[in-house]
Amino acid sequence: MAPSRATLITGCSSGIGRAAASCLHRAGLPVYATGRDPEALAPLAELGINTLRLDVTDEASADAVVKRIVEDHGAVGVLVNNAGSGVHGAVEEVALDSVRASFETNLFGALRLTQMVLPGMRAQGAGRIVNISSILGRFSPPGGALYHATKHALEAYSDSLRMEVAQFGVRVSLIEPATVHTRFFATALMQFAGRPESPYQEFYDDLATWAVAVHEGRTSAGRFAVPPEKVAAAIERAATARRPKARYPVGPLARAALTMRRLLPDPAFDRFVARQFPAPKR
Repeated sequence: MAPSRATLITGCSSGIGRAAASCLHRAGLPVYATGRDPEALAPLAELGINTLRLDVTDEASADAVVKRIVEDHGAVGVLVNNAGSGVHGAVEEVALDSVRASFETNLFGALRLTQMVLPGMRAQGAGRIVNISSILGRFSPPGGALYHATKHALEAYSDSLRMEVAQFGVRVSLIEPATVHTRFFATALMQFAGRPESPYQEFYDDLATWAVAVHEGRTSAGRFAVPPEKVAAAIERAATARRPKARYPVGPLARAALTMRRLLPDPAFDRFVARQFPAPKR
């Protein structure tokens, strides 16, 4: 009996998740597109894609979805951990409850589903786990330290997991886009809300202005932003390639930034980041 290719994708209400569901469906995989709002998944259902409600922070919700796919196909064959939430602001001022909520979605939600699907993947001797990270999982500009920390953690757990499960025929890949044309970027960076007396208020104002400039394509981050479909194509390669890569940087900006991170010493790379991103002024 051939291994299951049933594909579970989280965070499909819009953006990368929606594009990935459509892309993998066209590639012939049995796709289960999930999200917290079933109504937002209706366009995918109209394409013939299975849609299910899933809140990755709710264990019962995650368990019900995995059990449904196991009943239909014997195992989850491909898991795409895409659901994510952002928390932004200076480290000194970010509420810890917001940080915990972001980690619960971005890290523990992905980990919860990974643990749930691995027994079936091991039993069939095959499987793919595709984690949606970011170039900000490998360096961290000012203003997003706690969100970036969730992506750094995702990268670290993926590196260990990749070596732990290779013996069972399970392959693990990271997708690392730079700026993507989605609502996530615009809404996340507009949440900077310093107090009027905050020592970081000028920094927050600069970040909001910068976010608008990126959204309008007036910066390099905006000009070289990629559409969600470009990220979805990388996800498809990770899910279907005979020998998937450990990492898939998406777009020229991602490849250039990660090359600089690898080659430059920290002081030189810090200067590069300071030229590209707003930072608090002395």
